[in-house]
Amino acid sequence: MNTDLCPACGQPNRCAQTESDSEVSHCWCFEVKVEPKALQDLPPEALDRACLCPRCAQALPVENS
Repeated sequence: MNTDLCPACGQPNRCAQTESDSEVSHCWCFEVKVEPKALQDLPPEALDRACLCPRCAQALPVENS
């Protein structure tokens, strides 16, 4: 599993924790409430192993461009 990608949509998750080998003091996910709905459809092997991207963590709809 690629921990740099969101397990829900496959886009980069921009998580500072996965981009660093040392302890991280700040990441976008420290300030965002993850919506329970965002976790419902994830495969069990992704839980607690890969970070959602900001959009998926907030259960926002995907923008079609």
